[in-house]
Amino acid sequence: MQLLRCEVCGNEYDKTFQVVGPSGTHTFDSFECAISALAPTCAQCGCRVLGHGVEKDASIFCGAHCANRAGVTELRDRA
Repeated sequence: MQLLRCEVCGNEYDKTFQVVGPSGTHTFDSFECAISALAPTCAQCGCRVLGHGVEKDASIFCGAHCANRAGVTELRDRA
């Protein structure tokens, strides 16, 4: 049994998992740590965007409401 270390919390755990993406391979011991490290944050409210969110240019928003508050008027949650 190999114990790997979570890159967020430092916990050594026998049930870690790895996520491979454009930024490389990352090791985590929980989805909470993976979300903390990898999920983008809303450009308006700062919450983690766990679903698709909405995008305008280089900005990601949790929904159209936050995009509208940031001045992006063409995005809608229900078009």
